[in-house]
Amino acid sequence: MVKRILFAGALIVAVALGCHKDRPEPVSDTGTVVFLDLEGGFFGIADDHGRHWDPTNLSQAFKADGLRIRFKGIVTDLPTIHMWGRTVELTSIAPAP
Repeated sequence: MVKRILFAGALIVAVALGCHKDRPEPVSDTGTVVFLDLEGGFFGIADDHGRHWDPTNLSQAFKADGLRIRFKGIVTDLPTIHMWGRTVELTSIAPAP
């Protein structure tokens, strides 16, 4: 009986954790576009809370080192060769005032 209860509890936890990963994680912040001379060079975003973001769809218009921006996106956590920050798919971006 105890084994069945433990198994059921483990199953519930596994399902709950699996369901959580399927939900998109939104992010919204202001930050600075930075050029990183790693792995051939790429642009990232350092937000005002000290987090690093590796945008998968940063448009050419915003690829300017030091540009202050306001952005929103969905965290994708896709693996990249950059190994700098979490990957994010931007849903909106604008220059910050």
